Amino acid sequence: MESHHLHGYFSFYIILIVNIAVIKAQPLRQQPDQHWLPATATWYGAADGDGSDGGACGYGSLVDVKPLKARVGAVSPILFKNGEGCGACYKVMCLDRSICSRRPVTIIVTDECPGGVCSGGRTHFDLSGAAFGRMAVAGEGNMLRNKGLIPVTYHRTPCKYREKNIAFHVNEGSTDYWLSLLVEFENGDGDVGSMHIRQAASAEWLQMTHLWGANWCIIGGPLKGPFSVKLTTLSTAKSLSARDVIPGPVKDQENTSPAPHVEQHVILFSPMANTTAAATTTTTVVVM
Repeated sequence: MESHHLHGYFSFYIILIVNIAVIKAQPLRQQPDQHWLPATATWYGAADGDGSDGGACGYGSLVDVKPLKARVGAVSPILFKNGEGCGACYKVMCLDRSICSRRPVTIIVTDECPGGVCSGGRTHFDLSGAAFGRMAVAGEGNMLRNKGLIPVTYHRTPCKYREKNIAFHVNEGSTDYWLSLLVEFENGDGDVGSMHIRQAASAEWLQMTHLWGANWCIIGGPLKGPFSVKLTTLSTAKSLSARDVIPGPVKDQENTSPAPHVEQHVILFSPMANTTAAATTTTTVVVM
């Protein structure tokens, strides 16, 4: 008999591919500011590198691969927002006309820079070396990096992930009494203001608690899958829900212990606010 509990869950990935790009919004909190605003910027890591691994958002090695690769950035607390700013996208443009291209670079918030030039309520971007160098005119990336701290302007911009509108994974260690999710990236607003899950055969959405960075959890139980997930963005309160996208554990038919690794792909066809969208699920079990 197949179990629908999370007992013994190992980490797996869920990718939601949304065919309808615009998600109907709930009443708006605040539209992202499209005006160019003043800030400062530095860079870190290798000169042409992707930035450091990991970061305060909890993305780990994902910062080294697409869609985050080379576009990562640490931001000051005023933009990090205690982790709720993770995943937000910004256009950043340097101002020195003698060396800057006047073409902005798009970065994704993956980390926080809490001290130094990032403290005291300042707005600061600490970019990967590659992203920082892209603000220069052709061939002058090293000269721009040699300047160190530079003045920039910035504004929020929609995040764009080709054919992959939202991705998250169930964190390792989740059980039927503690379920934790990491939101890896999200098309559009990028940030997350709240998350809810709904258990099998239930009409009640249970609110998840923000842990740190882009990680959310719920404690209770025993929790019973398959679970539906609802995400609401921080900046505009847009809502996306998907039905039954987290199943119970996949088990080896000859051994009742859970499979060591499960990768879950979910295709979401009709995202709508205040409703649950149907999803098609394909499961791949990888034995380590």
